[in-house]
Amino acid sequence: MKPTLFLRIASVLTFLFCAGHTIGGVFGNPAPGVQAFVVQTMKANAFDAMGSRRTWWDFNIGYGLLVSVTLLVHAILFWHLGNLVKTEGPRLRMILALLFVEFAAQAPIAGRYFFIGPCVLSILIAACLAVAFFTAGRGIVPDLEWARGETSDPRRTRARA
Repeated sequence: MKPTLFLRIASVLTFLFCAGHTIGGVFGNPAPGVQAFVVQTMKANAFDAMGSRRTWWDFNIGYGLLVSVTLLVHAILFWHLGNLVKTEGPRLRMILALLFVEFAAQAPIAGRYFFIGPCVLSILIAACLAVAFFTAGRGIVPDLEWARGETSDPRRTRARA
């Protein structure tokens, strides 16, 4: 199994997550009844927030758009990491691990405070990142080998005083 495939899958899943979040979440229309009433209430009550006049609806839209931008950037990042992992696999493992932790941590939050869709997508993306991590190469990063004195790299020889 090649890490590029799993990073490409993570990229597509993240793009779908972004599209669903943006279209359905940020720009979606509330259902009639309680949802519409809550949205109207959020829009109607303005207050001062650090010198700016805002509503809870402004915060809702703003945070939603921030999440959309973040998901879009992640989708693009995963696609590019899919290229880079072919030559720099061992060096990317820490980045892949951190991205795994990010999406693994999002899953229970999404399940608890939102609904099953974002939870499942976060789990699938985290799984793809985990597989990419474990298939990205196992060698010690050359810089670490040099730092430990396990290899000599003439380009990195320090002048002794």
